[in-house]
Amino acid sequence: MSFIKTTTTIYKSELEYESVNPQGNTVQIDMYGPDKKKHQSPTELLLSATAACSAVDVVQILQKKRKTIDGLQVVAEGTRRDENPKYFTDILLIFKLSSPDTTKEELEKIVALSVDKYCSVAATVRGVANVRYQSEIVNSVHTSP
Repeated sequence: MSFIKTTTTIYKSELEYESVNPQGNTVQIDMYGPDKKKHQSPTELLLSATAACSAVDVVQILQKKRKTIDGLQVVAEGTRRDENPKYFTDILLIFKLSSPDTTKEELEKIVALSVDKYCSVAATVRGVANVRYQSEIVNSVHTSP
């Protein structure tokens, strides 16, 4: 059985928007250049959604396998067309896991399951963009970019 997800996006000012879901959770969006940037753009949100969707799956699978998660970071890099519409043609997800009891091979299998089978955002964009991924085990994960 399928169901519908709904968000409402509201124009706030010149280049600023707010998107809200039925529970009242909000996301601020802006289209400013780097010097005035306060929030993510719609295309950055798409990269963030792809990274977060797959990260959720990876964490759930690791937890199911009773693995220790000291940190996880997913870097999403997108390449866009030069012409309009400037959609993503390639998305690379780089998973960096800090875990004392997970091997690189285990992480690679889990990431592949997430991105190729479970992540609905990756599945949605896959028809337009090539979604690729890399995995690495690291000593620690930085909590900010």
